[in-house]
Amino acid sequence: MGALIDTLGQLHFLRPWWLLALLPLLAWAILLKARARRRSVWQGAVDPHLLPHLLDDDNHGAASSNWPRLRALLAGVLAVLALSGPSLRKQAQPLLQTREPLVVALDLSQATLANDLPPNRLAQARAKLADLLRLRDGGQIALVAFADDAYTVAPLTPDAANVALYLDALSPEVMPADGHHVDRAITWSLSLLHQAGFAHGTILLITDHADASAIAEAQRAHAQGDRVMVLGLGSPRGGVYRNGGTLESAKLDVDSLQRLAAAGGGRYASITLDASDLRALGVLDPQQDVARTARGETAALWQDDGYWLIPLVMLLVLPWFRRGSALAVVLVCTLWLPTARAQQAAPQAAPQRSLWQRVDQAGWARMQQGIADYRRGDYAAAIAKLSGLPGAEAQYNLGNALAQSGRYPEAIAAYDRALQLQPGMADARYNRDLVHAAQRQQQNQQQNQQQNQQQNQQQNQQQNQQQNQQQNQQQNQQQNQQQNQQQNQQQNQQQNQQQNQQQNQQQNQQQNQHGRQVPSQGAPQPLKPADAQAQQRADAAQRQRMQDALRGQQSPTPGRPSQATPASAQETPEQRERRLTNQAWLQRVPDDPGALLRARFLLEARRRSGDAQ
Repeated sequence: MGALIDTLGQLHFLRPWWLLALLPLLAWAILLKARARRRSVWQGAVDPHLLPHLLDDDNHGAASSNWPRLRALLAGVLAVLALSGPSLRKQAQPLLQTREPLVVALDLSQATLANDLPPNRLAQARAKLADLLRLRDGGQIALVAFADDAYTVAPLTPDAANVALYLDALSPEVMPADGHHVDRAITWSLSLLHQAGFAHGTILLITDHADASAIAEAQRAHAQGDRVMVLGLGSPRGGVYRNGGTLESAKLDVDSLQRLAAAGGGRYASITLDASDLRALGVLDPQQDVARTARGETAALWQDDGYWLIPLVMLLVLPWFRRGSALAVVLVCTLWLPTARAQQAAPQAAPQRSLWQRVDQAGWARMQQGIADYRRGDYAAAIAKLSGLPGAEAQYNLGNALAQSGRYPEAIAAYDRALQLQPGMADARYNRDLVHAAQRQQQNQQQNQQQNQQQNQQQNQQQNQQQNQQQNQQQNQQQNQQQNQQQNQQQNQQQNQQQNQQQNQQQNQQQNQHGRQVPSQGAPQPLKPADAQAQQRADAAQRQRMQDALRGQQSPTPGRPSQATPASAQETPEQRERRLTNQAWLQRVPDDPGALLRARFLLEARRRSGDAQ
């Protein structure tokens, strides 16, 4: 008896909301009871052999007609109990990890500038990381850079595009100090996995050699359930690179890297031009890895025992089968259970909307749809699906979609809501800082554009003023030239008239003298009319040459460019000086994408050194 009480005490309903369906059945039972009470009143007042003649057909044979109704009521109660998911036992099931997180640790020592991989190792590593982020199928990923020490470039996040933003900034110049400590990279990667709440994960090291301390650290990681994969960066023949003022060489040590991978329970591959090295390491599709238990732990899950009630329901409705009314009831009662069992067997599958889905499950499915839209680049659809969803993760994903759409203030507000709900969310804090920086940069660009527009307006006004002044000067010069030409012509005409008058006077005087004197054989002869006409033509030709010469001074010679050119085709000294000044200021702006990482790593190094002291 005590065992039965203990068993009933463990009764648990997986879908308790189905118990509300008992209310209509209870109402039906009350109605049947009321009819039976009305029938019992007539039995106490009328003889039994007279009842068939006094009662209606509904009450006639009530004793035989109540049993089908009671049978239907009992079948309905059992069906509702089966749909509610009664459970009396738990079953231990292993915790399978099908989508392991991946932490990529990239070597950023000076040796990555070696030229054995054209153009250098660093460029090849960036391209390989871009392929990994583009081809990896799901799972969270983080990026760590290491040299003398290890630093977080991007924390664990399911958004691979967010990690890809930092690839161009990766270079040895962002590291506070040069060195090669693979063991510290493994230790820091393990801390990222554990801080994110993962029991175990995969670490991908991209480097050219390993020492004994790194191998020992890989063994410790493997003992905790993690795996260490190694991607060899470089070639066995080696290459040279400049470290300060000296030339040094670096070679790929395959043996040490293979020992490192074996100690970490992983695999080794040398870098290739295609994705065959990533496929060999098994980091592209984490679902294809062999399922492993998380530290050998299992979880006790309630088992649905409602299917044991289905045979009883079928027996109760079996007499109605020939009438054709029981088939629909059996289908309705049995079709619900396979769906529930399938979802219990595969809890990690994407949920589908159904009538028994809870509010939190519907919200989770909606968030997954929004994440899928975000990964496809449909940020508007992602914002529409993620808006209004509760939870820190939903607000974080909403902030990412808003940031990609350029709606920086709304994205910052979404990140703030996520941090209020979950203050320890490093991804939300990190992305919020990035969006803040992008917003400030956008504001600076807008201010620069406004300043440039104002400067351009001022320049245009100055140019218009200068053009008007030059046009006025040209008009004044032309008017002065025309006035000078007219004055010269008048002076020439007056001079010619005076010369003609003087010549005529001299000729008249000579003629008068000749008329009074006796002509002699050697005396000069008077001018004939033909000679006077020739003299006039010569004077006219002389005046025409003078006028042509004057016009030649103000009109350009054919084939020679005019000295007076439009003001718009020339650049004034002030405009040229302003243009050169703007170019000089623009050249002084540093093109350094790694400045943010360098400053962040330097602050982290100082903090660590302060804690060590």
